[in-house]
Amino acid sequence: MLKTVENNTASGWVNGFLGVLIFSGSLPATKVAVMNFDPIFLTVARASIAGLLALIILFVFKEKRPVSNQLVSLFIIAMGVVIGFPLLTALALQHITSAHSIVFLGLLPLSTAIFGVWRGGERPRAAFWVFSGVGSLLVIGFAFMQGLSASLTGDSLMLAAVIVCGLGYAEGAKLSRVLGGWQVICWALLISLPAMLIMTILFMPNSFSNVGIPAWISLAYVSLFSMLIGFIFWYRGLALGGITAVGQLQLLQPFFGLALSASLLSEPVSLLMVAVTIGVILCIIGSRKFAR
Repeated sequence: MLKTVENNTASGWVNGFLGVLIFSGSLPATKVAVMNFDPIFLTVARASIAGLLALIILFVFKEKRPVSNQLVSLFIIAMGVVIGFPLLTALALQHITSAHSIVFLGLLPLSTAIFGVWRGGERPRAAFWVFSGVGSLLVIGFAFMQGLSASLTGDSLMLAAVIVCGLGYAEGAKLSRVLGGWQVICWALLISLPAMLIMTILFMPNSFSNVGIPAWISLAYVSLFSMLIGFIFWYRGLALGGITAVGQLQLLQPFFGLALSASLLSEPVSLLMVAVTIGVILCIIGSRKFAR
């Protein structure tokens, strides 16, 4: 029995890591996309594309429909991660840079952990909150040391995005324990699909002639990876490894994004970034030890 629990935990951390790795490109891709697309159109279009793919997946695998008491959870998930977080971040990134959003990504693990306690019934020890708080402060401190400018509108939208996303993550992880990770995100996308398709038509621009290739690539990324594929790994990771524990892996997401920029755009990686990343990893290890 103990070996099975350890295997599940290890699998949870691997899946969670892959999910965070995929999500790391979401905000930069959204920033590129909103330069050519209206934020509302971007939100509903990405949800529609992912929803149509989810419909195909559910049909191919002939999945049973969720029972009535699971529909409320699926609605919460849809409002949190299918509509809420993408829309609020797209609106926020019209006022702030993707780098500035690092400040708020540092709060996402705490948000997820709090909702994990409330919705998932988890009870981490006091030391967990110490490591989680220190890790968040390291990320936020690093972001502010980059000389970021503030925007009340952008910051308020990002704070709201973090709250609804944490709720969507925790609710999805709880439901994944009985429904399955990929099933949860597929059903949440399918529930949203009718409204998203209608809004896509209503908010569709008159012409796409001014939309560049980078914006189309970004739309494809946030639709396929950020909206669907990433959640398959992420919800499975949270369900197997624990919402509060695996959720701390989100602290690495900003640094994955910066590493991606360094490799693709030849941007320099400072010693400070390396030092803070090491500190964050140590906090994740500490929080994992005290999460259960």
